[in-house]
Amino acid sequence: MVALIALLGVVALAGVWLGWMVRFRPLTVFGWQTRLALRVAGMRRVGVATPVGPQVAFVGGHGPVLVLLHGAGGEAGMWFRVAPELAKTHRLIVPDLAGHGASAPASGPIEVRQVVEAAEAVIGTLANGDRVTLVGNSLGAWIAMLIAHRHPERVAMAVCIDGGAIRGPDLSAHLLPKNRSEARDSVALTRDPDRAPVPDFVLDDIVRQARTGPLARLAATAVSMEAYTLSETQLHEIAVPVRLIWGASDRLVPIEYAQRMVRTLPDATLVTLDHCGHAPPLECPDKLLAALHEVVDSRQSTVDNSPTHLGKR
Repeated sequence: MVALIALLGVVALAGVWLGWMVRFRPLTVFGWQTRLALRVAGMRRVGVATPVGPQVAFVGGHGPVLVLLHGAGGEAGMWFRVAPELAKTHRLIVPDLAGHGASAPASGPIEVRQVVEAAEAVIGTLANGDRVTLVGNSLGAWIAMLIAHRHPERVAMAVCIDGGAIRGPDLSAHLLPKNRSEARDSVALTRDPDRAPVPDFVLDDIVRQARTGPLARLAATAVSMEAYTLSETQLHEIAVPVRLIWGASDRLVPIEYAQRMVRTLPDATLVTLDHCGHAPPLECPDKLLAALHEVVDSRQSTVDNSPTHLGKR
């Protein structure tokens, strides 16, 4: 009886703690849920030693390699709504970018250099020498384009979702809200206006994370970011196909940003997703999956049927 009472007490305390987390740390709880979803989908968590420090990635599936790169402030779990479907036809590498999730550095400023170098090391370790298709959202798209420019021999295609490596507007005022009202306005820029409003307690957690989370740590290195943007000349040097997928409702990084890139890149296309904002993997996964299958599968079909590829095999 005493043991049962003690157990019930522990369960009650656990319930109180979980309720507190859901109310005051909803973004943390959401992160737990999304990472669990990746594991349930059959993906395994692996660690990779890199010059930046230990990095974490989720790996699973079979076929040509897709590397999924999340946006600033996110983590690998943001792909939980599309990864299970993609893993049916591809081998996935889904890292926590440097300074995000469980990847080093755990504290202090995060430089774009660190994010690029860590992603390159993860790909070099886990891709087994295969050329990869990079799929990045927001910051992840920036990193994908930089790697495609730096290492075309390792990249079959770069798919950039609502992001890229050219200079854009200063987003710090939108990404680092100081109060609930600013957070509400910032979130509105990233989502289709027909979506349900984000609850106030979630907005409060966005403000909390804006003070000390990965976004703030990235913003602390803003003066060094210019060196990691690509000029028009450098865009023209990208030797791999680039496919741009854009949420038509994205007002944080509007469609004009994508149009600037597609006019300069030597091999680029642009697809828009209606009623979708800045984060299609979370907001409109079905539309994103359809677009990804169209661009990635068509590319793979071309490669598989090319005489040069068959000759090498």
